[in-house]
Amino acid sequence: MDLNLDGKHALVCGGSEGIGRAAAKELALLGANVTLLARRADALESAAAALPRQAAGQWHGWIAADVSLHENLAAQVQALAAAHPVHILVNNTGGPPGGRAIDADAAAYLDAFHRHLLANQMLVQSVLPSMQDAQWGRIVNVISTSVKEPIANLGVSNSIRGAVASWAKTLSRELGPLGVTVNNVLPGYTRTQRLEQILDDRSAASGKARDAIAATMLSTVPVGRFAGAGEIAAAIAFLASPAAGYINGVSLAVDGGRMQSI
Repeated sequence: MDLNLDGKHALVCGGSEGIGRAAAKELALLGANVTLLARRADALESAAAALPRQAAGQWHGWIAADVSLHENLAAQVQALAAAHPVHILVNNTGGPPGGRAIDADAAAYLDAFHRHLLANQMLVQSVLPSMQDAQWGRIVNVISTSVKEPIANLGVSNSIRGAVASWAKTLSRELGPLGVTVNNVLPGYTRTQRLEQILDDRSAASGKARDAIAATMLSTVPVGRFAGAGEIAAAIAFLASPAAGYINGVSLAVDGGRMQSI
């Protein structure tokens, strides 16, 4: 199986922590040069320094950027791609606040739309020339199982994640002829700051203990545990590899079997 990413350059969003940081590590272990993108320069510098280097000449870097500031984001990524052509893009952004869909105002939906779908669009447009020149590219979007089965009390997230999944499916058909694949990874319950936030929110709303809420969540997962970020990262790295060249336009659930749909 060809998993070798020597000489490839990966841009990993949300790369300072959680799933993004774990994905960056897996891509680096496969030989890719990795650039991390997130908001906090101090966290990015530390995360980039900790990435493994498999051979002499392999390098890693970072960009501090806010994905909601689209013009600045595009300018920074275009400059990066001009200096170091980007072959792999991992779109990964923290989810919107929880709550019922009916209670959210228009601003909440618009903010999520800007931070997810529109930011992803800016990033793809900024790196696509690199992929076209190489006639090879991988775009992997980290979304949520909610694109197939909406999750209670994540109304805005459910809505926006679904839009991103449809956007990605459309792109997969447009970019496939260029040698660029577009796929989605749908994490289930994963030990990240996002999960801790959900546990806190549900505990505050219900008055129940966090452990009790976690146990209820786990009762729906056949494997009986939360995922580690590295397990989601492994799926991302595979979809970014040469071995996955004929996988295009899919939404891959990594959820321990929680979803009931086929």
